[in-house]
Amino acid sequence: MSKTVVVIGAMASAMLLACMAAVLWAAEGVGKTQTVTLLGAGDIAGCDFKADRKTARLLGRIPGTVFNLGDSAYPEGTRAQFRNCYDPTWGKYKKRTRPTAGNHEYDTSSGAKPYFDYFGWRAGKPSGGYYSYDRGAWHIVVLNSNCKEVGGCDWKSAQGRWLQRDLAHHRARCTLAYFHHPLYASGRDYDSPEVKPFWTELYNHHAEVILSGHAHRYERFARITPSGARSSARGIRQFIVGTGGAPGGTQHGPDEPRVQAKKIGAPGVLKLDLGSGFYHWKFVPVAGRNYTDSGKARCH
Repeated sequence: MSKTVVVIGAMASAMLLACMAAVLWAAEGVGKTQTVTLLGAGDIAGCDFKADRKTARLLGRIPGTVFNLGDSAYPEGTRAQFRNCYDPTWGKYKKRTRPTAGNHEYDTSSGAKPYFDYFGWRAGKPSGGYYSYDRGAWHIVVLNSNCKEVGGCDWKSAQGRWLQRDLAHHRARCTLAYFHHPLYASGRDYDSPEVKPFWTELYNHHAEVILSGHAHRYERFARITPSGARSSARGIRQFIVGTGGAPGGTQHGPDEPRVQAKKIGAPGVLKLDLGSGFYHWKFVPVAGRNYTDSGKARCH
């Protein structure tokens, strides 16, 4: 056999291996140019709830990484409530889920230990519960907005210092963050100014989207700065998606003036398609409900 034939054969084998690797890379959803899907909600499961089973069925129909925005198991986030209420519904998709802790997770006497035991490594270290990961071209940051329970949320806290390092190290064009408590919300009960340092650091690093729960409703905001000013050039779009199954809440006080879409009493999930330099959103209601909201935007 000639050396030419051997060389050509080796080149062909190398090209075949490269093609196979590219296919596997894309199939795992880690290709930087591939559009990937995130979907989920917060305020989810209770053994006497009905809507949590319906929202869980949406997860079964839509592929992608599941974000859990906290308050997973009502009313106190105990081990039994995770086992008996959350696990038969959203727990079917635990392997796809990356959660954040809500205030109900800390209503147990053990400091959210059942939550961290249930989700394991997926929830981050039990001492903090904050972490990050990448999907496609996007960097995803998960924070713990139970500030008193984890030593604070300001830039001097361990979590604040970690956030600064994480954003400095991961200079993705498109960044999304989620944590349980929203900075702004309609009414008087759900604004959480203690998370403003999160917003400030994310804004300084040109983040696109922040997801929160806590208020049992759906709200989509205009792009705003941490101080609440509208800014189409640099603002962050906040979604409140407290629609995972807990009964719809009431609102005391006026609508937030920067809210562009809102619905109380509409269980469902938010589906985000994240591409290279853009994102699409769609609120997907449970069977029998018709409220939806959708749109698209490019990254800064």
